Amino acid sequence: MIKRQLIIIFLFMFGGTVVAQTGTLKGKVTDSAGTPVEAAVVQIENTKLLTSTDGKGNYKIENIPVGNYSVLVEIVGSNTIEQKTEIKDKQTTVLNFNLLQTVVELKKVEVVRPFVSGQGMGHMPETYQGVDYSGLKTEVLVLDSLNANKAQDNFRETLGRLPGSNYSETEGGGFPSNGIAFRGLIPTQSTEIQTRQNGYNISADVYGYPESYYLPPLIAVSEIQVIRGEASLQYGPQFGGVIDYQIKDAPLDKPLEICLDETGGSYDFNNSVVSIGGTYKKWHYYSFADYKYTGGWRPNSNINQISAFAKVEYDASDKFKIGLEYTLLRNLIHMPGGLTDAEFDQNPDQSFRSRNWLSTPWNILTLTADYKISDKTELVLKSTGNMSARYLVWKGEEGGPQQADSITPSGTYASRSVDKENFLSTTNEFRILTNYKVGPINSTLAAGIRYFQGEMWQEQEGAGTTGNNYDLTIVPRSWQDSLYFTTTNVAPFIENTFHFGKLSLTPGFRYEYIQSTASGFTSGENLIQDTTQISRTWYIPLAGFAAQYKTSDFTTLYGNIVQAYEPTTYENLAPVGFVGTVDQNLQDVSGYNSDLGWRGKIGKYLNFDLDAFYMVFDDEIGYITQPNNQLYETNVGNSIHKGIETYVEVHVFKIFPDANANKIGDFSFFNSYAYDDSRYVSGPYQGNYEEMAPANIERIGINYAYKKISTTLLYSYSSISYSDANNTTTINPSAETGVIPAYHVVDWSSSYRMKKHDLTFTFGISNLLNAKYFNFRAIEYPGPGIIPAPSTNFYVGLSATF
Repeated sequence: MIKRQLIIIFLFMFGGTVVAQTGTLKGKVTDSAGTPVEAAVVQIENTKLLTSTDGKGNYKIENIPVGNYSVLVEIVGSNTIEQKTEIKDKQTTVLNFNLLQTVVELKKVEVVRPFVSGQGMGHMPETYQGVDYSGLKTEVLVLDSLNANKAQDNFRETLGRLPGSNYSETEGGGFPSNGIAFRGLIPTQSTEIQTRQNGYNISADVYGYPESYYLPPLIAVSEIQVIRGEASLQYGPQFGGVIDYQIKDAPLDKPLEICLDETGGSYDFNNSVVSIGGTYKKWHYYSFADYKYTGGWRPNSNINQISAFAKVEYDASDKFKIGLEYTLLRNLIHMPGGLTDAEFDQNPDQSFRSRNWLSTPWNILTLTADYKISDKTELVLKSTGNMSARYLVWKGEEGGPQQADSITPSGTYASRSVDKENFLSTTNEFRILTNYKVGPINSTLAAGIRYFQGEMWQEQEGAGTTGNNYDLTIVPRSWQDSLYFTTTNVAPFIENTFHFGKLSLTPGFRYEYIQSTASGFTSGENLIQDTTQISRTWYIPLAGFAAQYKTSDFTTLYGNIVQAYEPTTYENLAPVGFVGTVDQNLQDVSGYNSDLGWRGKIGKYLNFDLDAFYMVFDDEIGYITQPNNQLYETNVGNSIHKGIETYVEVHVFKIFPDANANKIGDFSFFNSYAYDDSRYVSGPYQGNYEEMAPANIERIGINYAYKKISTTLLYSYSSISYSDANNTTTINPSAETGVIPAYHVVDWSSSYRMKKHDLTFTFGISNLLNAKYFNFRAIEYPGPGIIPAPSTNFYVGLSATF
């Protein structure tokens, strides 16, 4: 393994010795009165080259490879201005921008891009790819601008700037990916937030099986776009909002670009990524293949994983483009099992299960089409097919985590259980966005419809083998549960933004039709009779309202209130991997999200977003601990989630206008803090905290960049939370319930860029001070019991672009 890595590093360092031909771009940005515009972001499209204007409106970008480019100017609260130019070898090209160009140039702009600050944190524009974001709380992270452990998909480091983001760090404990949630919702497998890639859904069933078993490798992601719960009208009625991973795009200025990335680290970690992309005439293509292996920081926690992606786009005309995307995941995960509280306190590195395995093959095929009928009207279509599965072979929960997976008195291991879920679904989303004018009022109409058809075949607790390898063989006709589910969803929606100068008002409406069927047999609560099909239908109207007010050219007030809904389909009544019991009279959950916030920039030195939120849940579904210590899933009562989310980023040296960044570099820090008071307000547990809902989440980052080197130190804190609605504090032998203690974690990450050879070195240490903590108690797999978070581990990486 070490020899192979050394060979790859040697090839990276000496494989491309041709000196690149480069030039310089400079200019000035002024407003309609000719006044210089400060802090406008100037970027060479489809490259990492960007800067911002100084107090005199001037900008300068050096070391640009020769060629023809589109240059974008992005200003907070405004649309993007675009001009084309040519960069010549050893020459300086002058390109000035005037905001009078906005009316003219907007007709030439093909894509309005998200606004992002120079340090990688920003927000969505008012409209983007057929979606209206006016008045909503949105966030955008540009990953290439961040120092973070992306090769190991470390959510804490990569997404830590998002205020209130709460994670279940389980990737090395048996789940394929870490989970994320906001505002007191449960983060496990991201079940309460809609997960998307390039704008389309990537979970098996957004209603019946929303777990995120596939996430794109973060090292291949360019942007992460987050829309909080107010996204329910245009995306679906989930309370948790949307997280959308944008895969890197094909370069537009060359026919072929090859990128290689190799990362090694603790516990035999290895991550190898190869990507190929380019543009030839009207064709654009991009693909990557990612191989990941780790021996795991606990025994029995090794992972083998291959992720791949391919995209081809064709510009049929200036107005119409069509594309095809394919995503693949193949993995094999060894699950080390959970620990009791006593075992965790003694040694969180230990494992007592050696025969537990999980595999989640995932296949996603998506057709995309974008048609600009005119400069004012755009049609967007995304049609997705998902054929995926989850296969599990494991000892089971019998005896709890304290019972080792040992050989029986007869000299053999006990038979393992086998679970299989196969998914087949299609999702078609059609959107139209048009700008129009009635009298003096400029308006934007966003409308569309989603049609989803999904099927799931679920077979559980088959009698498996007595071996210890990954083996799905079962005793014939031994399934205890064999169920077939279908979900049909049709959802039209419409929103309209009315612009009154600096004020924008957006009312909206969505209508959800959902039909869920189930058939088969189960040995549990006799929910579904043998060979009998049952069906249930929902008709759900949802309404919302958002407002936005531009307090300056660079700052905006935003607010909204939007209804949300969580239907209880049959998959909820027969959940996968749940050892407790389920209330067979579960009721739907309804409520609403609301926000009031202020965001923007002050000069080049301050970027901020201050927000207060209020969420209401009626008949919240949760877990309670019964007298026999068994968990029971039911409608616990009504709950309210309320709090504040703040993000402040300061570039210290830029406060002083005479500071010379070329001599002293850039020193910045950010504070991402959320206070969340999520409690039950009715029912037997009135006043108790919601499950897995820490009241305080704080992250402080310090970054220093000087010429080619950049380094970041991140401190993360999460306060105490509870695993059940009882807020149980006593130690449970199964470790399924109890306190999730507060924890503090420090991470360090750095990079060194050699632009001349397009080489980048990355290195860092995650959990620098070796904090011993956990943020997830598993009810069943991958436990049961405590799933410890990773201990100290280092990584070193090298990437090259040819």
